[in-house]
Amino acid sequence: MKEILLQAVSFCFVIILGYLMKRFGLLSKADGGTLSVIIVNITLPATVIVSLANVVVSSTLFFLLAMGILLNLIVILAGGLLSKKRSTLERTFQMYSMSGYNIGNFTLPFIQGFYPLAIPFLLMFDIGNSVMLTGGSTLLIDKIVGSKEETTLKEILSTLFKSVPFTAYMIMLLLRAVQVGLPVELIQILELVAKANGFLSMFMIGLYLELRLPKQALKLVREVLFWRYVCGLVFALIFAFIIPLEPLLRIVLVVLSLAPMPTFSVINSVKAGVKEETVGFTSSMSILISLLLMTLVMVWMV
Repeated sequence: MKEILLQAVSFCFVIILGYLMKRFGLLSKADGGTLSVIIVNITLPATVIVSLANVVVSSTLFFLLAMGILLNLIVILAGGLLSKKRSTLERTFQMYSMSGYNIGNFTLPFIQGFYPLAIPFLLMFDIGNSVMLTGGSTLLIDKIVGSKEETTLKEILSTLFKSVPFTAYMIMLLLRAVQVGLPVELIQILELVAKANGFLSMFMIGLYLELRLPKQALKLVREVLFWRYVCGLVFALIFAFIIPLEPLLRIVLVVLSLAPMPTFSVINSVKAGVKEETVGFTSSMSILISLLLMTLVMVWMV
């Protein structure tokens, strides 16, 4: 328990450090964009390669991939039903904000310090999650709200394979499926790079953290977050008590159910026309709520 609480406090410290650096004018939100480029194209792919270097491809991994897609589908449909009386823009915002899971920049660095053997599980879930975030969610949400714009399969695949982490997923899965290993020397070099992922991710979150919101948007944000975490807690309870799972897999799925809103949901909401400050505040609150809930769950499940 002490180690989990210390990890949570460490995460909070790094997030607050990033936020204070922005508030004092030493860094800016734009620097968060620079860190994001480093994380997405360097430290996260290195983490993917190192974590999957010796993994044995099994049915469990493909079960997690399917869960990454299924949970997104369920939450989007739930968001569509719950927001029926809202305007098209508010419905779109609710469905984007309720769906998606921040894995690479939050859940992965949160869990890897305690359960390094769980990292392949997280990464396989994120493959399914990525399929939804990069086009699958938009396709379904457009259908629900009756949008005339259509997202094609070609566009989804193009977006997926432009993502360095996703391409790393696919290459490593292919290599491990045919039981091809990477040189030990390469893994040792990449391990050094991968270790920076946790700190950089939390520091970037601090730079992006927004704690101000216009009062007129507060009610909408409160309801969106409420239903996001109601769905998350329902999933967590199902994985914890109803579906028979091996202990490590149970912990992973329970924690993932409570993961915060991902960057893609922010981007898609802004593209749809939602004000940046509303989306930014929602994302920030989601990170803080998830940090609290995930810490409590980890303490409870240890």
